[in-house]
Parts: sequence; C-alpha cells; structure tokens
Amino acid sequence: MNCLQNFPRLYALPSEFFKPHEIKSSSFVHMLPVMNANDLDIRQSLAVKAVSGSKSSSEMSEVAEEKKSDVYSDTMTEAMGASLTYRHELGINYNFIRPDLIVGSCLQSPADVDKLRNIGVKTIFCLQQDPDLEYFGVDIKAIQKYAEKYIDIEHIRAEIRDFDGFDLRMRLPAVVSKLYKAMNRNGGIAYIHCTAGMGRAPAVALAYMYWVQGYRLNEAHRLLLLTGLKKKSIICKWDDPSCTLVEISGLDVGWGQKVPLKFDKEQNAWILQRELLEGHYEYKYIVDGEWTCNRNELVTPTNKDGHTNNYVVVSADDPDSDRAQVRKRLTGEDPDLTTNERIKIRQFLEEVSDHE
Repeated sequence: MNCLQNFPRLYALPSEFFKPHEIKSSSFVHMLPVMNANDLDIRQSLAVKAVSGSKSSSEMSEVAEEKKSDVYSDTMTEAMGASLTYRHELGINYNFIRPDLIVGSCLQSPADVDKLRNIGVKTIFCLQQDPDLEYFGVDIKAIQKYAEKYIDIEHIRAEIRDFDGFDLRMRLPAVVSKLYKAMNRNGGIAYIHCTAGMGRAPAVALAYMYWVQGYRLNEAHRLLLLTGLKKKSIICKWDDPSCTLVEISGLDVGWGQKVPLKFDKEQNAWILQRELLEGHYEYKYIVDGEWTCNRNELVTPTNKDGHTNNYVVVSADDPDSDRAQVRKRLTGEDPDLTTNERIKIRQFLEEVSDHE
C-alpha cells in the first residue's frame, strides 16, 4: 500500500520537518506531527477532551463508537500505507504548528468552539465533506450555528475528499486562497482540521506556509500556480494474458479508487491509456486482487515503510525551455520561491473566487 508522501508530490509531507511533541493527555493515541522547533516558533502541544453529551456520544454506545474509530483507522492505514490511528471517542486533539496555525482533528460538538476561542482561535477551517461528518455523527450545522453567535470567531468550510491525493492536488489552490483571505480578515489563530488531522489538514497548512509565509521545504513540491499545467497521454501495460482482472490504483484517481485495464487482443496484454496533467504520479497494479508493481515500468525506491510503487513523470516541456527550468528548480532538493514568485502567488490567492 501507499503512504501520504506517495501522493502527487506537491502535497507530499516532508517527515524531516516534523518531530514528535509530547501531548499532555495519557489517552491520546496518535499524535499529530509538528514542525521542527529549530525552524519554527512552536507552542506547547495541547490535547482537548471532547465534551460528553455530544450527538455522536449520546446516540452511539462507547463500543460502537470505538468500532467506528477502528474501521476509520484501518481505512486510513490502507489508504496511506502507514500505521495510523484515530480515536474519535477521545475528543479533539491538535498541535500548534506555529503561533498562528493549529492542525487538528474535527470538532465534535458546539462546546468545542468555546475551547478553541479560549486559546485565541479566530478561524475554524473545516476541510471535511458531509460523508466524513455523518460517519461519526457530527452535527456540523449545530457547530456552525453556535459559532455564529460570536463576533470573534468564524467557521469556514473548504471541502477536500478524504484519502484522495488527486482531489487534494486540484483543490489546494482554491482552499489555500480561502484560508489566506480568512487569516487576513480575522487575524489571530487559524484552526485547520480534517477528520483525524493527519492528511488534508497538514497538507493545507504546509502549502500555506510554503506559498505565503516564505518557508523553505527540503522535499520537492510541484508549484502548479506558477507554471500552469498541460495534459499528456500515458499508457500503462500489463503483459500477462492469463489474468482475469487487472486494475490500477493511484495515478490521478487516488489510492482509494481503482481503474480497470482493458485486454488488447492484438498486443496480448492489458492496457490503460489515460490523459494526465503534468506532474509526478505514483500507482500500483492490482492483478486478480493482488497489489503489485510492474517491474517493466519505473519503480520508486523502497520507502520507510518498506513499500515500492510504480511512477510516471508527465511533462509537456522542452527540457531546455524556461518553463522546464522553473519546474526543475521547484522540484529539486531544496526548492525555494523568488520574491517575485511569492508576489504572484499572493496575487493569485487574492483573485480566486470564494464561490466554489
């Protein structure tokens, strides 16, 4: 399977930028990563217990809610390829990434709004979709209505599909634009959350820090805003006519979905032809239900979890063109943006419509 860094590489989360930070809660199972203290001014990590009596805890038994957390954790582990645990029944948990940014898990009741107000949060930035909320029985309308009572906090939704690297890739510019405007408008601290606080939320936070706040990243990030994207057709091929079903996961559909290959009698092989936007894509074959790599196609080095994937780099540029050189610089060992490029990004974020 595949972990978060195997999504399209603009949104890979560099592990070197994170280190464990002690959580003041004996019941907190899996901590969120925080930025390296040498690079950022980090406040002490906090864990907040959920308020009893919320809709989810009152309508579901403790055993049933624990089972829901188990199923979600198993799904997250399978989708990301790393052993990850989220315990919804233990309440919201979060970490200060920097003084004005918190990454955390989802709010569970209106009372959580007060908890965030008490630590200076001015913007609650929710990346969840309705199915995410419904799964754990979170009443988002009640939370939004409660937040509207106060003039010192704003609840904003900017939805990204869970466990879907391609949707993250496509939605990130508009989502970061909405966050950028909200932080300029509200000041104070922004609380960015998805369901568990381990995928979408840290990705959005890192993009904001890189594009807007001037932080350098030591892992390649695709800068789609500056270079634009073109499409190019690629072909994936599995040379084994004895199979009954061949599928691919990853590419532009994310690790949670599968695309079937068609058997070509002339080539006596399974074929998938697909148009992809420029970028770095990783994928894996599922042959008669078994996940595997095609050794006749490009294969990634083994990652820290012992997994490898196939990959393809889609580029429509002459390698000597100015555009190609910009892309090469921004996907190198230690990419950074020029002052002019950061100005262009801020202008872009300000111009993006808030109406999605």
